[in-house]
Amino acid sequence: MPRILFRGGRVFDGRGTPPEPAEVVVEGDRILEVGTGLDGDEAVDLAGRTLVPGLFDCHVHFTFSGRLDLLDGAMRPFSMRYFEAIDNMKATLATGVTSVREAGGSDLGVKTAVEQGLAAGPRMQISIIMLSQTGGHGDSRLPSGSCFGWHEAYPGNPPGLVDGPEEMRRRVRELIREGADVIKVATSGGVLSPRDDPRHGHFRDEELSVLVAEAQAAGLYVMAHAQATEGIKAAVRNGIRSIEHGIYLDDEAISMMLEAGTWLVPTLSAPRAVLAASAAGAQLGEAIVAKARQVLEVHSDSFRRAVEAGVRIAMGTDSGVGPHGHNLEELGLMVESSPMTPLEAWVATTKSAAELCGVGERLGTIEPGKLADLVSLEGDLEDLDKLAERVSGVWKGGVRIA
Repeated sequence: MPRILFRGGRVFDGRGTPPEPAEVVVEGDRILEVGTGLDGDEAVDLAGRTLVPGLFDCHVHFTFSGRLDLLDGAMRPFSMRYFEAIDNMKATLATGVTSVREAGGSDLGVKTAVEQGLAAGPRMQISIIMLSQTGGHGDSRLPSGSCFGWHEAYPGNPPGLVDGPEEMRRRVRELIREGADVIKVATSGGVLSPRDDPRHGHFRDEELSVLVAEAQAAGLYVMAHAQATEGIKAAVRNGIRSIEHGIYLDDEAISMMLEAGTWLVPTLSAPRAVLAASAAGAQLGEAIVAKARQVLEVHSDSFRRAVEAGVRIAMGTDSGVGPHGHNLEELGLMVESSPMTPLEAWVATTKSAAELCGVGERLGTIEPGKLADLVSLEGDLEDLDKLAERVSGVWKGGVRIA
């Protein structure tokens, strides 16, 4: 088995120290050595480049393609989403994102297709569908009585609407049966759902307690779409591992997250993507556009205060709300919105994200024994401008894929 030597550039190992000149040897799908004066059977020249660990995006939707126009969605054949997912996964890999949490939309078939080589895609943890109360963020019913068409139940993808502890218990067990790696729940309203408010908390403690207990019994953790202050607190109080979005954080919620060790996945890109789609002519409805405008500034402010307080951060974009392949723009938004430094943003996209996903022993840093998911980037990591254009190579398990 040939040993591949990455030489001539700098290495950022994902742990937060600045990149340094170094060499990396890969054998098979593993990193064999990191250091200087190394040798190998084949060489990859990294002159002028920095080698970083394979990147993570902890919140994507591969079967959504950034087409938010209601009429467009209603006119698209159901199975088109899976063919579009192929291109969406390729675009994600091309940015250097080799691992994702799929936050709703992709079922076990999508994940299996990637694992069996039928489609190119990142390593994937799937949630299949988001659990929501009736009238919540996962309820697509429009004022007309029709639905968005984003949350249909079908074999392998059970209904997402649940009410009451026992219905919650059964649905979590169904998701586990269907192959979910992580359970996702909406503990608040959201922006894109037609008839709820992102400032309102959803589900009661007795429902969330059952949810977490059933997930933990299967060795899984829970991620919460949580924008409202009370929805965030309910999620933390009941042991949910990560808060997605976290738009209306107050001081008590931040304190609770610190005490519990809860992660924040900010997805600062998401409301901006909604507003960009509206500006481009997508017919979203006035209520949805108004909600996106309403949350924009408070979202950034909440993120800033969370970073200042020391809340654990992992990068996620909500790609699918906007087009795929723009994932690395989130790093710039995190730095612009908070005291986070560029290197801290890279850690949130590598080591920290791997820890959130429970795979830190295999991925997230460049160390001997870990899987050889690697990305080469032109230029300086302190410069976060046009990152996607600066990705010059992507390796997954030691195989070059982009």
